[in-house]
Amino acid sequence: MNLTSTAPVSANRHAVLAQKIRLHVLKMIQRAKSSHIGTSYSMADLLAVLYGGVLRVDSQRPAWPERDRFILSKGHGCAGLYATLAEAGFFPLDWLDTFYQDGSRLMGHISHTGVPGVEFSTGSLGHGLSIGCGVALAAKRKADSYRTFVLLSDGECDEGSIWEAALFAPHHRLDNLVAIIDYNKIQSLGRVDEILNLEPFGAKWESFGWSVREIDGHDFNQIESTLSSVPFEPGKPSCIVAHTVKGKGVGFMENTVLWHYRSPNDEEMRQALSELNAGCS
Repeated sequence: MNLTSTAPVSANRHAVLAQKIRLHVLKMIQRAKSSHIGTSYSMADLLAVLYGGVLRVDSQRPAWPERDRFILSKGHGCAGLYATLAEAGFFPLDWLDTFYQDGSRLMGHISHTGVPGVEFSTGSLGHGLSIGCGVALAAKRKADSYRTFVLLSDGECDEGSIWEAALFAPHHRLDNLVAIIDYNKIQSLGRVDEILNLEPFGAKWESFGWSVREIDGHDFNQIESTLSSVPFEPGKPSCIVAHTVKGKGVGFMENTVLWHYRSPNDEEMRQALSELNAGCS
């Protein structure tokens, strides 16, 4: 793949998808009077690149045995993944209108039940990487070629279970496993460095035996070139520390804890729609 010649084209395509994801999420969360816009927006660009060509998946065959497995460990950001899967053709776009409504299959934390493209239900933070280790180990033992990608939040890295899995993966040489950390530096009630400082973050993963890359999680070229380079080293799991901005894409939502647990009122909705639609033009 010649990234020099294709990068501008693919970056533009990824940007269009990311903007569609953000528009869907805004409408879904406002309609449902739910929350977690901030975390859906910080990972929207990562999801756009993953589903825009990195993941080996087939929306018409969601159970294809050779597909790559994607696990959203931070299950509260499910609106972003649901929007991505709908845009990728895994299920109709009008399902998004039912998000977080009584009787909907699109639950407020990611659920695989009746939702094509979702591998596992998550939401109790700290579990996704352990699940990913099991999936990757199974692939190794069966000599299957699929890869496992796990998208984590920075706040859930406060959980001890994350670091148990971080020990397990290098021990078993799971170079078919990729951990992507949405490092937006804000968790539910405050800044990560104030609640439980993670730094030196990348060095911690390296010391556990992972091969680590740190990137700008909103630079489409960086995201694509990095994801397309896994595994970074044979015999080692790959960790991507993606530096992101909570609420990315809507100015008044960016880099503030307020938009972890809020849905927009009518005026905020108009302002956010105006910003996002301007970005699409």
